[in-house]
Amino acid sequence: MRHVVLGVTGGIAAYKAAYLLRLLREAGHGVRVVPTEAALRFVGRPTWEALSGQPVRTDVFTGADGVDHVALGRRAELLVVAPATANLLAKAAAGIADDLLTTTLLTVRCPVLLAPAMHTEMWQHPATQANVATLRGRGVRVLDPDDGRLTGADSGPGRLPEPEAIMAAALELLRGAHAADGRTADLAGRHVVISAGGTREPLDPVRFLGNRSSGRQGIALATAAARRGARVTLVAANVEDALLPDDPAVAVRRVETALELRDAVRAAAAEADAVVMAAAVADFRPATTTTHKIKKAVGGDADPEPIRLATNPDILAELAADRPRTGQVVVGFAAETGDGDADALEHGRAKARRKGADLLAVNQVGEDRGFGDVPNEVTVLDAAGEVVARAGGSKTEVADALWTLVAEQLVAASTIDR
Repeated sequence: MRHVVLGVTGGIAAYKAAYLLRLLREAGHGVRVVPTEAALRFVGRPTWEALSGQPVRTDVFTGADGVDHVALGRRAELLVVAPATANLLAKAAAGIADDLLTTTLLTVRCPVLLAPAMHTEMWQHPATQANVATLRGRGVRVLDPDDGRLTGADSGPGRLPEPEAIMAAALELLRGAHAADGRTADLAGRHVVISAGGTREPLDPVRFLGNRSSGRQGIALATAAARRGARVTLVAANVEDALLPDDPAVAVRRVETALELRDAVRAAAAEADAVVMAAAVADFRPATTTTHKIKKAVGGDADPEPIRLATNPDILAELAADRPRTGQVVVGFAAETGDGDADALEHGRAKARRKGADLLAVNQVGEDRGFGDVPNEVTVLDAAGEVVARAGGSKTEVADALWTLVAEQLVAASTIDR
């Protein structure tokens, strides 16, 4: 049995939601109906309680001792709103929370399915279309309304899809099927933060300390997460414009230095379900930066002054130790090479134990390995340094393998939290 929240808003098509409720129950799912006050003017509370077998509430004050809107959001494995009026779409897009349904929409971390129904003029209004685009950009599945008979003699796009069609979309999301391209939607409703690229630490207006990271692995992670339904914040450190994803679900934050990256990631992580640190962050920065180009000595033979370095903060360790949200999954990358003391994997094990991240993807780098437009190969360790998976191939294949592991951890954390 899966836990489904069925939201019902105040439209004439609310009566069809009663049939959708029956379909969900007959499929073996537990359904909690959360109507708006306006919805109860079309279909009464006793109908919803009789068909669902559960109490029905519309406000956050009833059952406040159990913080019902939070409990509903944490328990839900799918949230469906049918019909979703123009008013509901606007509130959801703006993050307005003024009743039990809209507050629950802000707390769920499961897939969300909205089935709009309204008059044609309302559906086609630029404000409604902008709200739909915003919601889809966040990974919410918004169905297109049917074209047909509306209230009275009106006809056109805006009719609620038939309950069987809504049910089919709901089952797709419950099974993890993504209708667009057949891939999983196991990150639907999630917000993930990804860092990509390589930081540059300025020495003077011309020179900097940097690394060879192109950002391709982080960008592959961002693209894969968006494809799997997530809303993505990509913190890009010195990544070429041509490489950045052109996807409305991916919000790009540009940074240059390690300290800038730290601030951007920590700010975005405050509301993130998962943080993946794929950027190559400089361990050190020049202790001082000059405002002018450092010149050679006259004659060019004298050695320059030594560059004194300062240590950059360990961003991954900070994120792992100070998580702003319960159940947040933190993932790191470790580009390693072997040396006289240990091989790349042993260095990775030691780093995993020091950092405290849930997962650490260790990749051995070198000529034609890891950096740039080349295949990648990672060994994924847990916080104790134990191997949990291996992934190789294109950077997209590595990204998908990592997101599968992250999705499993998010589900496990939600289960424990319940």
